[in-house]
Amino acid sequence: MASVEEDDFADDQIFESLLSFTPEVQEAIEQVLPSNDPLDRPDFNPVDYINTLFPTEQSLSNIDQVVGKIKQKIWRLDDEIRTVVRGQTNVGEEGRHALEEAQRAIQDLFSKIRDIKEKAEKSEEMVKEITRDIKQLDHAKRHLTASITTLNHLHMLVGGVESLTALTRVRQYGEVANLLQGVLNVLEHFEKYMEIPQIKQLADRVKQIQSDLSTQIIADFEEAFQGSGAKYGPGNQKQLHDACYVVNILDPKVKRDLLNWFVKLQLSEYVVLFAEDQDVAWLDKIDRRYAWIKRALVDFEEKFGHLFPPDWEVSERICVEFCHLSRKELGKIMQRRRMEIDVKLLLFAIQRTSNFEALIAKRFTGITMQKPQPKRPPPPPSASHSPPVSSNPFEQQALNPFEQPAETINSDDVKNVPENVSHFAGIISQCFEAHLNVYIENQDRNLAELMSRFQEDIQAHGTPRMDGEENSNVLPSCADLFVFYKKCMVQCSQLSTGQPLLDLTKTFQKYLKEYAHRILLANLPKLSKDMGNISSASGLIQSILKEGEVTKLTEDEQCRICSLLCTAEYCMDTTQQLEEKLREKVDAAFKSAVALNTEQDMFHTVISNCIQLLVQDLETACEPALTAMTKMPWSNIEAVGDQSGYVTAITSHLKQNIPIIRDNLASSRKYFTQFCVKFANSFIPKFIGTLYKCRPSSTVAAEQLLLDTHSLKTVLLELPGLGSQVSRKAPASYTKIVVKGMTKAEMILKVVMSPQHPPQGFVDNFIRLLADSDINDFQRVLEMKGVRRGDQSSLVEMFRARVPVSSILANTSQGGLAPAQSYVTPHISTPEPESSRIRKLEKLIKKRL
Repeated sequence: MASVEEDDFADDQIFESLLSFTPEVQEAIEQVLPSNDPLDRPDFNPVDYINTLFPTEQSLSNIDQVVGKIKQKIWRLDDEIRTVVRGQTNVGEEGRHALEEAQRAIQDLFSKIRDIKEKAEKSEEMVKEITRDIKQLDHAKRHLTASITTLNHLHMLVGGVESLTALTRVRQYGEVANLLQGVLNVLEHFEKYMEIPQIKQLADRVKQIQSDLSTQIIADFEEAFQGSGAKYGPGNQKQLHDACYVVNILDPKVKRDLLNWFVKLQLSEYVVLFAEDQDVAWLDKIDRRYAWIKRALVDFEEKFGHLFPPDWEVSERICVEFCHLSRKELGKIMQRRRMEIDVKLLLFAIQRTSNFEALIAKRFTGITMQKPQPKRPPPPPSASHSPPVSSNPFEQQALNPFEQPAETINSDDVKNVPENVSHFAGIISQCFEAHLNVYIENQDRNLAELMSRFQEDIQAHGTPRMDGEENSNVLPSCADLFVFYKKCMVQCSQLSTGQPLLDLTKTFQKYLKEYAHRILLANLPKLSKDMGNISSASGLIQSILKEGEVTKLTEDEQCRICSLLCTAEYCMDTTQQLEEKLREKVDAAFKSAVALNTEQDMFHTVISNCIQLLVQDLETACEPALTAMTKMPWSNIEAVGDQSGYVTAITSHLKQNIPIIRDNLASSRKYFTQFCVKFANSFIPKFIGTLYKCRPSSTVAAEQLLLDTHSLKTVLLELPGLGSQVSRKAPASYTKIVVKGMTKAEMILKVVMSPQHPPQGFVDNFIRLLADSDINDFQRVLEMKGVRRGDQSSLVEMFRARVPVSSILANTSQGGLAPAQSYVTPHISTPEPESSRIRKLEKLIKKRL
């Protein structure tokens, strides 16, 4: 019994090993034979399957029925397996029969293909035999057609040559023109047969006919037009007209020779009448040249206009040759009579010539000109495109209130060139370019006279003053100067944009400098003479020593300075635009040579001098008040009152002068701001220096000074708008300077008011309130406070201990007034003699300069 169970267990293991497939094989089986039967699942479990069939004990009653169904299924499977096995036994035999059948079919197919190939080769041979004759016939046909065409061309060529010979002999030019073009076209077909003697002979005959026609037609024209026996008339007009069309077919050289001869014939009278030795040839009678060519062209059009083809443009050729001839002859005669040329005569000739060039530019297209003449630069933009508010003559012309016609220029002498520049522009007037130095020299003389007139005007009438927003205090002479410059530039650019325009630029530069010196700098008030000495150290010392002697400027003098400043600004800005316009007009080779930077800098120097003069005058007027400040009895002040009299005097002076300067610099706000900044930078250090000279022995006196300083600070902050009805905030740059400088003055007084004891606390307070001050300031504060000299030494040593020497030297390099070595001396130096102080100050100034 045990052995039977072991056998069954072994059979089950073998069965399970046979029915176990890899996952890939199992997946392939499921794709080929999909099944939902649990028995076909790879993870089939008999126990689970039986439990599914008999889930309950009651279901066991159907066990016989279930077993019967399973047996039937097993029997079906056995039958299917037997059928498959039996079927596989016959497959090998059937396969062998099928293979043999396929081999026999392939052999039959191969034999049929071989038969078809042999028949195709035989068919191809038959087609070749059939088409061989057809190809020969087609080839013969093509050659026959070409031969017939060539024979026809040859017949036409032979007949055409014979006809041309006969027609040329009888001068039937109308028929010759048509036939000759056809013969030349036919002859082109025989280019590759020129090695054949007969063809070469015909081609040579055609060339001979062309040569004979050229000689014959030119002879006909000469016979018709030249000499006393000229035969031009109604009888030969048509013959000559037809001959022109024959010339069109001939070599282009024939046409050029014929036209050159005819044009010279038409101008032969002109050459005689206006020869170099004739009076009518000079520049004052240049109109007669142009009147002659106008009449000549009209006569030509009436008599011979219909004779030549329109595309020959014979009228234009005559006019162009007249222009070249006139330019050459005018150049020769002007070179010979160079000393007789004056500017009026030169401008007259140029104007008449320019008018004539403009006239022929409208009449002719310039198509016949061999070499285009250099194009003139386009005219300046129309004034209508410029801002209407500008008074600059280079931006706006019609609305410029200062623009007046210059008396030294005749407005009829030069006209504007036409807008559409053509090849005719400058075709004659180029000859005047070599003599434009006469024009430049004349403009130099005119400008010299203009400068004298400007100088007389300013001496007689003075400078204008601002009177409302509509008027300007700019000198009218500067606008007249630049209007004159503009007219000269336009005139010269019409004549030449090369070296003459560059020479004119140098003349402009010369008189810009002269205007700056003779009109602007020379008319500054006398106080400006002291400013000229400020550039040297000794001049500065003399100015300092004589400050009290300088006379204050009057209101008229202040207005004059402002007017000259605004004029210099106008000149500086307009000079830059003049430079741009000159660079636009001058030739590219000369652009880099046009530079007016030096002149702009010169006008900027005039502006700086004017501002410095106004600042110096305002400072000078404040000197008495500052002197009174030092002479006040500060030791006797017992109570703080209103602001002191010197502050009132300074305020009154500023309120009196600032509105005048501001109103007269209304058109130059940026320079008024510069004036305010420079005054603050100069006045505040001077006020602090004066403050150091005061000796407030009590806290009350220091408080009074602090009140005065604050009042003065308020006035200075409002300085740009003093007396103005329009409330306007002061510029930030100016406000910053005032706040920084006057805050230092207030801090100095606060230090003076602070107690001396304890000494360490006093020094700390000084360093905290005046962080950027040096030992010299510390000593001055001690003197203001009235500290005894013995106590000063200990405080100075304490200050040195707190502030390193390197820091002191750094402060000195950033603007300290005392020499560096004075900061390291252990004692307070006694006041030096005045001469010694001056020598040291002079050395310091030389070192800085």
